[in-house]
Amino acid sequence: MSRSRALSAAVLPLVLLAGACGSESGKDASSTSSSTASSSALDAVTVGTGAKGVPTVTLKTKPFTVKETTHKVLTQGKGAPVKATDVVSADYLMLNAKDGKQLDTSYGKAPATMDLGGGRLLPGLTKSLVGEKVGSRVLVAMTPADAFGAQGNQQIGAGATDTILALLDIKSATAPLTTATGKAVAPKPGLPTVKVTPGKPAVFTIPKTPAPKQLIVEPLIQGEGATVKAGQTLKAAYTGVVYADGRMFDSSASEKGGYREFPIGVQQVIPGWDKALVGQKIGSRVLIVVPPVEGYGTKGNPQAKIKGTDTLVFVVDILGAS
Repeated sequence: MSRSRALSAAVLPLVLLAGACGSESGKDASSTSSSTASSSALDAVTVGTGAKGVPTVTLKTKPFTVKETTHKVLTQGKGAPVKATDVVSADYLMLNAKDGKQLDTSYGKAPATMDLGGGRLLPGLTKSLVGEKVGSRVLVAMTPADAFGAQGNQQIGAGATDTILALLDIKSATAPLTTATGKAVAPKPGLPTVKVTPGKPAVFTIPKTPAPKQLIVEPLIQGEGATVKAGQTLKAAYTGVVYADGRMFDSSASEKGGYREFPIGVQQVIPGWDKALVGQKIGSRVLIVVPPVEGYGTKGNPQAKIKGTDTLVFVVDILGAS
């Protein structure tokens, strides 16, 4: 939870994010892109191999434009087809087709995690990835409407009328977690207990003993995914209550999908969350008891009716991190 409330942060690199004021095209992101015949327009784009095996993309003519978003499979993978709700891991190279200038790349770094069902990915990428097989290399040309919309993205050098090119190597595609999954851990006696129902606020039973004065981090389910690292964006379902009276003050159950996303380990959430969640594994469910010094401090959080003396209790399902 942020110092005011849980943040809604990007799970993706900036160049892969649909603008907040983007076009309506994102609503149709589950549809297929243009026909195979239309993909012949991409014959004007050459993909090669540069230093250390990193791919290169070259335009035969500039500027390059398309009237509808189209994609071309350069290498057919052997994995399962990507579903519209999958979380995809992919390497990417993105260029402005006006001048061939590279906007960003993941090659030589870590692949990007793209939540196709999350509504934040550029619509043209979602349209082009759905239905293609894991292991494929896909070349995509996106209209401005299916990229950054009418406002463009001046921060990265994409104008409102610029076609955007992307080369993607699909590494994996998995169904998104909707709840914690892994090995159950027996809770220690004397701590709050909790009942979690996916899609609903968790229900806590608070002991009648005084609130702990130290931060307590107690795994209830040990996930089997990757370890959460500082600087990542966490996707989590959670509920928070006040220890003194069990009053709920926040829950991600009110959000579409039942989760929220926020940066972790970079002082964008309360200290107790940074300390408790970095180092946990994706899929885990964690009980966190947060004393005031690890929460909102002596000022509390008047917006949430949290006093400066209130100890807080959270249960957090870690659904993803990127």
